[in-house]
Amino acid sequence: MRAPASERPLIVGPESGPEPPFPLRLSGPVIKGFGRGSKELQIPTANIPISGLSVGGCDNVDSGVYFGFASLDLPTSTTTAEEELKAGNIFPMVMSIGWNPFYKNEVRSVEVHIVHDFSDDFYDVEMRLCILGWIRPEFDYVSKEALIDDIRMDIRVGVKSLKRPAYSRFLHDPYLLEFGKEGENGVEKL
Repeated sequence: MRAPASERPLIVGPESGPEPPFPLRLSGPVIKGFGRGSKELQIPTANIPISGLSVGGCDNVDSGVYFGFASLDLPTSTTTAEEELKAGNIFPMVMSIGWNPFYKNEVRSVEVHIVHDFSDDFYDVEMRLCILGWIRPEFDYVSKEALIDDIRMDIRVGVKSLKRPAYSRFLHDPYLLEFGKEGENGVEKL
């Protein structure tokens, strides 16, 4: 059992940029998850199917917390003026791939926290992920509050790590904008 992490590096990943196997690219439709992110943790997530998970050709992705960028193929009618300011609806994200031991999940899940406040849900919208690095392994926690504290720290670490030039350049990764073009660049659609 893990207590909240009080001392962790605020930046992860090499200064020179992502190293293999990163960047990893993953896409899928946003699906309903367990309903805990927004309601219970106050940290909303967009979930994508994990069946047949192959992330950018990497079949055995370790469970844990990752950071990178997410893009959404949002319909024009649901895009707010604030979202239109974001280049192509690309946002920083942190994500968990794993079993969520605190909740004793019986199935592995992919849960993405997009660092942006959305006014509405966007189920069935295609989401693309450009995963640039690893933050930490998944843990079990002594309390829900300890879990929330660690997730908030993950968000700070991910956002700060993405601000470096070698990572922020991936905001312009064509994969994040090429909706409907599965199978290119070694990408497998879930």
